[in-house]
Amino acid sequence: MSATTVDKYFELVDQHQQKFIETLREVVAIPSVSSDASRRGEVVRMGEWLQARWEALGATCKRVDPGKQDLHGVELDLPPVILGQYGNDANKKTVLVYGHYDVQPALLEDGWDTDPFTLVETADGRLVGRGSTDDKGPVLGWLLCAETHKQAGLDFPVNLKFCFEGMEESGSEGLDDIIVAEADKWFKGTDVVCISDNYWLGTSKPCLTHGLRGVSYFHLQIEGPGADLHSGVFGGTVHEPMIDLVHLLSTLVDPNGRIKVPGIYDQVMAETEEEERSYEGLEFSHKALSGDLKRDVIIHSDERMTLKHRWRFPTLSIHGVEGAFYAPGDKTVIPARVRGKFSLRTVPNMEPARVAELVTNYLNAEFAKLGSKNVMKVIETHGGRWWYSSPNHPNFVAAARATERVYGVSPDLTREGGSIPVTLTFEENLRVNVLLLPMGAADDGAHSINEKIDKRNYIQGIKLLGAYLHEIAVTDLTA
Repeated sequence: MSATTVDKYFELVDQHQQKFIETLREVVAIPSVSSDASRRGEVVRMGEWLQARWEALGATCKRVDPGKQDLHGVELDLPPVILGQYGNDANKKTVLVYGHYDVQPALLEDGWDTDPFTLVETADGRLVGRGSTDDKGPVLGWLLCAETHKQAGLDFPVNLKFCFEGMEESGSEGLDDIIVAEADKWFKGTDVVCISDNYWLGTSKPCLTHGLRGVSYFHLQIEGPGADLHSGVFGGTVHEPMIDLVHLLSTLVDPNGRIKVPGIYDQVMAETEEEERSYEGLEFSHKALSGDLKRDVIIHSDERMTLKHRWRFPTLSIHGVEGAFYAPGDKTVIPARVRGKFSLRTVPNMEPARVAELVTNYLNAEFAKLGSKNVMKVIETHGGRWWYSSPNHPNFVAAARATERVYGVSPDLTREGGSIPVTLTFEENLRVNVLLLPMGAADDGAHSINEKIDKRNYIQGIKLLGAYLHEIAVTDLTA
C-alpha cells in the first residue's frame, strides 16, 4: 500500500466534503420507502440512480429483478437488486460490498423537526434526513471512494463487486435466492465481503462487528368458541382464550429476562478467557444507555453483564397480541381466538430447529396443566441463525489497521444483539469471510425520527472505506 496514495485520497476527501454532502442530499430526497406501495416507483428510481452513477464511472452493472410481491393486496414488482463490478485485474484482490438503498417510512407529523426527505446540516454537525445513516450514507461511501480515486488518477487498489438491494427494510424479499444463484457466477472470485450497515457501540469510538444474534419468531395461538362472546353472559362459564394466552406468555420469561424454557441454555457456547478480555475498554456505559432510553430501566447492575445479554446470551421478548381488543375506550368482549407473538434471539451454538422443539414441547406441557378445553397451537414463523466470526481473521485485521489510520485509535471489537440475515447468506454461499464495518454512531436514530449521520462520521467514513480497501490490497488473506 502506498502511503502517498492514501494520504492523497484523504486530502481529496477533505477537499470535497461539501460536494459529498450535496450528493447525500440528492439521494435522501428520493423517498425510497420499500414498505409503501405508492412509493415503489421511488425505490426503483433510487436503484436506477445508483446503477447509472456506477456505470458512468466505468463499472459493469447487472440489474436483477427478484419478481413480484403482494403488498397489502396490491401486486408490485420487487425493486431491482443492482449487481456490479468495478475493475477486473487478475493481480488484485476482489472485495464484495453489500448495502441497501431503501429506507424506513417517515412523515413530518411523526415528530421530525424538519422534512425527513430534505437533508439538513445542523450547526452541531449533524446531517439529518431519512436514510442518511441507514443505509444511503454508507452506500454512497463506496461510490464516492471509487469516484475520488478515478478523478485524481489514483490507482484503485482492488476489484470491487457490489450488491445493492431495495427491500432490506421489508425483509430482503428475493435477495437470498439471487445470492445463491449468483454465488458461482457474478460473485465468483470474491476474496472477502464487507458490509457497512450497522453502528458504533457508542458515539466517539469506531468499532468492527464480528457477531450477530439469530432470531426465532413464534405465534402462540389459542382458539376457543366459534365467535367473540359477551363477557357479562359468558364470563366465568367458558375457558377464555385470552386468559390461557396471558398465563402461557407469563411462563416463558421472568421479569429479569431469564428464559424459563428448560434446556434453552444448553446449546450456548461457553465463554472463553479471550472473549472475557474483549469486554475491557469498550465505549459503553449505563449512564449513556439510560440517557438513550430516557429512563433507567436496565436490568443488570454490571455493564459487562448488560453487554453479554445483548450479544452472547439468548433473550426472549413478547411483542404483542393479535385478535384482542386494543382500541381506545372500553369493550366487554371475550375474544374467540388470540395469537401472542414472541421471539427468541439466539446465539452460538443454538440451532433453530432445536429451539423450536424446546419451545413447542414446553408450551404444550404448560398448556396441559391448565386443563383448558381451548385449542393451542405453536407456530414458528421464522428461524434465522446467528452469525459469528473471529476478529483475528485477516479481513478484520486489515479493517482494524484502516481504522487506526483514519481515527488514530484501535477499534472496539463488538457483537450486536440484532440480526442482519444477509451476512450469513454471503458467508455460507460464497465461503469467504464477512466483515461488518460501520460508518454511523450509536445515536444516529436509524428507523426513528430525526435520523442523522454526523458529518464527522460521514466524511471520515468515506476515508475509512478507502483505507480498508488499500489495506486489503496488501494483506495476506490466507494467513
